[in-house]
Amino acid sequence: MDLLQSIILGAVQGITEFFPVSSTAHLVLLPWFFSWTDQGLPFNVALHMGSLIAIIYYFWRDWILIIKEFLQSVLKGSFEGRPNGKTGLYLVIATVPGALAGLLFEEYAAGLLRHPLSIAFSLSFFGVILYFSDRVSKKNKTVGEMNIVDCIIIGLSQALAIIPGVSRAGITITGAMFRNLNREEAAKFSFLLGAPLIAGAGVFEARHLEYSAVTSVPFIAGVLASAVFAFLAIKYLLRFVRKSSYTVFVIYRLGLAVLIAFIYLTR
Repeated sequence: MDLLQSIILGAVQGITEFFPVSSTAHLVLLPWFFSWTDQGLPFNVALHMGSLIAIIYYFWRDWILIIKEFLQSVLKGSFEGRPNGKTGLYLVIATVPGALAGLLFEEYAAGLLRHPLSIAFSLSFFGVILYFSDRVSKKNKTVGEMNIVDCIIIGLSQALAIIPGVSRAGITITGAMFRNLNREEAAKFSFLLGAPLIAGAGVFEARHLEYSAVTSVPFIAGVLASAVFAFLAIKYLLRFVRKSSYTVFVIYRLGLAVLIAFIYLTR
């Protein structure tokens, strides 16, 4: 594994994990574009662990409140009056569809659906859906005002993220905005929701990793690059969507889809 390639892939993973443009698509397409050796799904999942580090670190105050109030609510048998505990409950519920989809269909999605044209279709189609949700959403709801229906719909939307090109962040933000969360709150819930799923995928795929690979300098450098750039991406996007729409990301997705199709058909 080349050190520079690992750092580049880690940086790309970190940025695209939280921008609604599909990190998996970029990790699949970069080796294809530059004729690099595809490191496969286990390495891609390992890079996601860098993103997990960023989620935990950036939102550490939120996580403390969420976990504390969630445990208090469970012990007392009621979530009333504990908005952070209720957020924890919604994160648990919303994680289930994505986890089941990953367990049941990940191998299929990682095989057939990693084809460049399939990725191009997913980028464009779900980009249009993101644009539509941004336009029709009332954007008058916060995470603290969510209900059980909201979290179920967002959770079901996350199940689609196993398809390369969909974007886990993109599809959950889309689902959240269809349920009228404002742009920033939709992004925040999407990022928090990514933590348990990424952690679970990392544990599940760890069995495919060899110790010598995990402890190699390129591997570690890739994970660290992912963590650093993921932190910066979270910080930037939350600031960006306070004043701007997701249209720029939709345009990027459509442009990338056209480029992929053009290169594939003319190569």
